[in-house]
Amino acid sequence: MDTLALRALIASSPLLVIGILLAGLRWPARRAMPVGYLFVVAAAVFVWDVGWREIAASTVQGLMITVSLLYIVFGALLLLSTLTASGAMATIRAGFTSVSPDRRVQAIIIGWLFGSFIEGASGFGTPAAIVAPLLLALGFPAMAAVMVGLVIQSTAVSFGAVGTPILVGVSGGLAGSTAFQAHLAAAGLSQAEYLARVGLQVAIFHAIIGTLIPLILACMLTGFFGRNRNLREGLAVWPFALFAALAMTIPYVLVAAFLGPEFPSLLGSLIGLVLVMLAAQRGLLMPKETWDFPGPEHWEKSWTGSLRADSAPPSNRISITQAWLPYVLVAGLLVLTRLPQLPVQQMLTGISVEWNNILGTRVSQGLQPLYLPGSVFLVATLITYVLHRMRPADVIASWSVAARQLAGASVALLFAVPLVRIFINSGPEFNASGLTSMPLTLAEAAAQGAGGLWPLFAPWIGALGAFAAGSNTVSNLMFALFQFATGEKIGVSPLVIVAAQAVGGAAGNMVTVHNIVAASATVGLLGQEGVLIRKTVLPMTYYCLAAGALAYIWSYGFGLNAGTLLLFVLAAALIALAWPRRRVQAVPAAQAPGVE
Repeated sequence: MDTLALRALIASSPLLVIGILLAGLRWPARRAMPVGYLFVVAAAVFVWDVGWREIAASTVQGLMITVSLLYIVFGALLLLSTLTASGAMATIRAGFTSVSPDRRVQAIIIGWLFGSFIEGASGFGTPAAIVAPLLLALGFPAMAAVMVGLVIQSTAVSFGAVGTPILVGVSGGLAGSTAFQAHLAAAGLSQAEYLARVGLQVAIFHAIIGTLIPLILACMLTGFFGRNRNLREGLAVWPFALFAALAMTIPYVLVAAFLGPEFPSLLGSLIGLVLVMLAAQRGLLMPKETWDFPGPEHWEKSWTGSLRADSAPPSNRISITQAWLPYVLVAGLLVLTRLPQLPVQQMLTGISVEWNNILGTRVSQGLQPLYLPGSVFLVATLITYVLHRMRPADVIASWSVAARQLAGASVALLFAVPLVRIFINSGPEFNASGLTSMPLTLAEAAAQGAGGLWPLFAPWIGALGAFAAGSNTVSNLMFALFQFATGEKIGVSPLVIVAAQAVGGAAGNMVTVHNIVAASATVGLLGQEGVLIRKTVLPMTYYCLAAGALAYIWSYGFGLNAGTLLLFVLAAALIALAWPRRRVQAVPAAQAPGVE
């Protein structure tokens, strides 16, 4: 292929096919991902001249990563089925109802705050695997529960897993570049100081953009899942939503400024959770009218999965402290095992299953089974058996339920992750053509077309990387140096462009396929991945547009320019959506169950 544009079109074909099949034709991921896999193999072999041995090695690497993802999902499913069997879920549901029966408030507290805390501690899709089944147990439709779990994987993601996307992703992406080292020398900065500055810039972008996420989340609940399908019902919770947002984002930025990129999500969400729970218990800023979903008999078929909230009274009385203790254990163990200052992390990561130079190629992959969040879930589950005095029959039943639920997610992930590894492992170290990898080809084509407008597009490259790889960290590893070089080339601050990359990479987590498949599996919702993408692409689009506008203004200043214009257009669009001219037709009271 002799033109960059044509190569970019071919590189994008696997992603375009997946998007069309999932979001356009509404195929389930278990059918769409194998087709996408064939497209990426064809592009890699016939255009990038990647050898069949490298294709096989990348596939094996993807399967090894899939095993780790399924392990995490199984752990989350097992904990959920265990807590359901012990009666703890019934207690948790009653406890949240006593704080507020309002579903918008519950989604903000559990998703935005508790989910962000789990993201700060663990990352890698764990928040949705915890938030979605917890919301399902509270009586949310399965699709609404997954949607909440995905949308909140945005603001907190850049500092997830104790800062891994910055400390590993951005740092690893820039490491070894002579241009980057020269930039540091000219600025008189160490790499650690530069990363701290990038982290602060990322936190500021996220705080500005993410402060609206709880309100957007409430509007999505009422607009997609309400009886009246009315955004105004979501807006009615604005005092509480903005308070919950600021209770996290203000300490989030302060932590980034004074403590560095390890703890903004972890500490910001924890501080916010304490403040918001205190306010909620006292009824402060609560909505005047309680909002709930229509009765289950009026839910659309696509909203529900194979699991249902257990409304039967528990056979075992569990106190609220006992009920929450397993989740407290999960959060505590995640923190203890992720803090680099403690020896636990080194001990657990030291136990690894490695396959270097798979099939004689340069592809390598390792698994650290004890360090994966799945092991944390298992430990918490085993302790729960004792704490809740569970009967052997209930223990056996919980394992059986979790195993059956896991099977549904396996097929899609068995193709999705190998597809991603072939897509990434297509660069000159793996091919005979000397072409840059497919992700970098897409980025180079975008930069060539954008020129000085690049700050507007930088977040979209981050989102593309996260959508393809399923990870903000991997997106930053792929594109941080490219973004840095592009910033220098067009004469703007490379730091701002790299920060925009990291913010876009976080936003892309809302639509990445394997996160959607994994989260859906925890609530028994499979085959609806395309419907979920059609929903979560809306807040992702908002996030990337806002990040691009802010990056442009930070690069060129506030004035009569493209960034300022985009910011005003985006604000006008949000206002127009907030006050729609007419309502979408309400869910009819006599609608038959299961009719779409």
